[in-house]
Amino acid sequence: MRGEEGRFQYTIKDVKITELNLTSDLRFQPDVGLLFEVQNSSITLNFQRRILYWLFYDEGAINASAEGVNIFTVLHLTKDQEGRLKISNVTCDASIAKMRARFSGTLGRVYDLIGAFLTTGMRFLLNKQICPALNHAALVLVNQLLETIPVRTEVDSYVGIDYSLLSDPVVTETSLDMDFRGMFYNLKNENEVLVNYAMNPIVREYDRMIYLALSEFFFDSGLFSYFKGGLQKQLLLDSFQMPKDLEMLLRTTYLGTIMMLNPALMEHPLSLELEVTSPPRSTIKTSGANVAVSCNVKVLVLPPGKPAVQLSSMTMVRTTANSMQRFKIYSNQSALESLALIPLQGPLKTMLQISVVPLINNYIKRGVQIPLPDGIDFIEEVVEYHNGYIIVGANLHFRTGLREIIERKLSGETDNSI
Repeated sequence: MRGEEGRFQYTIKDVKITELNLTSDLRFQPDVGLLFEVQNSSITLNFQRRILYWLFYDEGAINASAEGVNIFTVLHLTKDQEGRLKISNVTCDASIAKMRARFSGTLGRVYDLIGAFLTTGMRFLLNKQICPALNHAALVLVNQLLETIPVRTEVDSYVGIDYSLLSDPVVTETSLDMDFRGMFYNLKNENEVLVNYAMNPIVREYDRMIYLALSEFFFDSGLFSYFKGGLQKQLLLDSFQMPKDLEMLLRTTYLGTIMMLNPALMEHPLSLELEVTSPPRSTIKTSGANVAVSCNVKVLVLPPGKPAVQLSSMTMVRTTANSMQRFKIYSNQSALESLALIPLQGPLKTMLQISVVPLINNYIKRGVQIPLPDGIDFIEEVVEYHNGYIIVGANLHFRTGLREIIERKLSGETDNSI
């Protein structure tokens, strides 16, 4: 900043804010977004002067303070074309009531006489720069942080997940409500998705900073996508893999069938072929959650160098709920054979438990990334079951300072922690 007043000429440069004493408030602005308000606060700053007064030339530092700082900023929140939360506009009004300056150097007393002129110019300069700085912080820096929120990303080689917003966020006096798609999809055919018939979750709790509500559709779309992707669709267990007691029980159960077909088959190994016949389905109630899986099981004899010979075909239905398991098996050929299969229920249930379930759990335990920006984690989580959906409540923890996150984002680094 340069200027002159009569015989007085000045140049001010290297303005640095050394201290902020802000009385601030951040709250929701209904139907708009976030309101950031600073009232009756102060700023301490330092700048370099260069002054010519008559024949006297002097330069040095000036310590100044701005008082009565008031800033009123509203961040307008929307969703962008990709379905990501975005600050679309900033409304800003800032003012500084007064400014004081303390001069050092041999002409300090002289400068005090004309200090009002300098501080008036500096106050005008700061008033002009507060809102542009806040606009840049919101529209550029914070939006770059929001871009790190996963919207549509791969989970593994089979499925991806879509967290895109369905509509603009709804802002009330107490909350920011966002409706996510919350859907898995098959990477081989991203357009083949499950139709959503689940009920819309309702969140009434306010004890935590954030609540993530997941309907049955969230889980069913994952099970559907894995099924369509071919995972666990077919599993072959021969006699060298299955437990010996199960093999013996199968030979005893199907002894008559083997003898009728060809007695020579008695010497050949047996095999079980399991195939998931339909996408598993989840059910969520206040008492907990369960998953129902239906499998078609074929009992085969494997003569060397020849096609497999089918002895029987049966359907197994397994439902898991709160560590309790229900299991039933019935023949696809006759009701009479279903009665004969009753002794097989226990061993087949055990086989399913030790072979198929661990493979499914191996994928489940990996988890999926939640829609949070880099550097922010869930802590103090609590899970509540409702009819048709679950709610995960948590507080937010900044694993990294916001400034550091933004600076790392500007440098091209990312944090992919889950």
